[in-house]
Order: sequence, then C-alpha cells, then structure tokens
Amino acid sequence: MLTAEQMIASHKANLDTLFGLTAKAFEGVEKLVELNMTASKAAMTEAAGTAQAMLSVKDAQELMAMQAGMLQPLAEKTASYSRHLYDIASGTGAEFGKAFEAQAAEAQQKFMAVVDNAAKNAPAGSETAVAVFKSAIAAGNNAMESVQKAMKQASEVAEANFNAVSKSAMSAAETATTSTPSRKRAAA
Repeated sequence: MLTAEQMIASHKANLDTLFGLTAKAFEGVEKLVELNMTASKAAMTEAAGTAQAMLSVKDAQELMAMQAGMLQPLAEKTASYSRHLYDIASGTGAEFGKAFEAQAAEAQQKFMAVVDNAAKNAPAGSETAVAVFKSAIAAGNNAMESVQKAMKQASEVAEANFNAVSKSAMSAAETATTSTPSRKRAAA
C-alpha cells in the first residue's frame, strides 16, 4: 500500500507536471501570437507597397507581369508561415508527448511495485494467479509501447508529407512564375 508521504509526493509531482505543461502550452500560444503579428505586419506593409505599385501601372501587360512577379514570393511566404506554424505545433506536441511518456513510465513502475508487494503478501497457492496477472500487465505495457511507436511513426510520416507538399507547392509556384514571362514575350 502507498504511504501518506508517497501519495503526497505523487500529487506534488502531478501538480508540477500540470504546471509545466500549462507553461509549455502558453509558450506555444505566445509563439503563435508572435508569428501571426509578424505575418500581419509584413502583409500590411506589402499590401501598401503593392497598392502603390499598381497605381503606377501603365498597361495590362505590365499589370500581368507584376502579378506574376508576386506569385513566387507569396508562395514562399505562405510555405514559410506554414513551416513556422507546423514547428510550433509539433514542438508543443512533443513536449506534451514527453511528459505523457514520463508520467506513464512512472505510473507503471509504481503499479508494478504495488503488484510485487501484493504478490509477496499473497496467500500460498496463488502464485499462478499472480503470474497470470503480471503477464497481463506486461502485455498491456507492450501494447502501450506499440501504440506510442505507431504514433511517432505517424508523426514522422505526417511531417514527411508536409515537407513534400510544401516542396511541390513551391515548385508549382516557381514553374508558374517562370512560364508567365514566356507567355508575355509570346504575346508581344
């Protein structure tokens, strides 16, 4: 059985973990707000510059060329914003994952200590039941580890897919930007 000191220590550790995770969540929100403020300021500055440039356009061809010239930087900025957003989310999620794994491992150790203590004090002839119970716990732990590994692999696949989509979008924007001047020349 757990002593009063062990229970108090366990509750204290749980509170420390809770406050640590809360602080990490706030850090993530702060980074997100900072990213959005920076992106908003940059967008407003660029919008003002673009409006001024559009007011000085003399003909439709110049307007088309200007719009085509904006496509690549816009795609790059969008990809950069998405990358920063993904990094913030995955970093915060990783912190929560580490805390969960640590808590699960600690809880598992405490539970096994209770089971071992109970097994020592079990009546004679209950060795088979204790062995079956320990086997079931081990199977549950293995299942939990398999789920954690699968989640990590899924996260890695999601990141690889995100990178591939970003690269593909950048390539498409680059292709569209480079093909537009040739159309302009062909029209002239």
